Amino acid sequence: MPHKAVLFDLDGTLLDTLSDIGAAVNRVLAGKGFPAHELDVYRYFVGDGSAMLINRALPKEKRTDDVIRTCLAAYLEDYGRNWNVMTKPYEGIPEMLDALNDRGLKMAILSNKNHELAKRCTKELLSNWNFEVVIGQRNGVPPKPDPAGALEVAKRLNLPPVDFLYMGDSGVDMKTAVASGMFPVGVLWGFRSMGELRDNGSLALINRPSEILSLLD
Repeated sequence: MPHKAVLFDLDGTLLDTLSDIGAAVNRVLAGKGFPAHELDVYRYFVGDGSAMLINRALPKEKRTDDVIRTCLAAYLEDYGRNWNVMTKPYEGIPEMLDALNDRGLKMAILSNKNHELAKRCTKELLSNWNFEVVIGQRNGVPPKPDPAGALEVAKRLNLPPVDFLYMGDSGVDMKTAVASGMFPVGVLWGFRSMGELRDNGSLALINRPSEILSLLD
């Protein structure tokens, strides 16, 4: 059955956001008197939402509810002002999106990023393309890898999950695709490793955005 839609993760898949995320968290940590981290460490901190990002970045002995809550609020405020200093689409993403649009595929985004920030990033950096649904992490809705968000996208696009390619850069994304009945495509230019993608259910791995087109033939 030919696929009719592509559901994308955002950070590490469409947009290279790591520098701005890491810088914002490090500013919060420094402001609270906690040690900062090297940028590359944030590859393994992101992916499970902002609260978990802050939890992982804090020293273990400081991970109390109050400290996490305070640092999370500071991070969301800082990142909301500075999210687009370095952030940009990965090389080849615009051309891939053009090609998918030309083929008439429906496109959507599902992220564990704060919902309003996910919509803002999409609107400001990916406005040339029509993403019919953009969903970030919202109160009362379980984050990925729970399939609820992916299934909501399928319902809103009036397509069965089997019609979707799911494109993401982490094990969380691959688990989400498997749980929702979508075809899991792991991207190798993002934040996580080939091994993580394979171990969590990827059925295809791609090195460049344009390679997704071969999965549609």
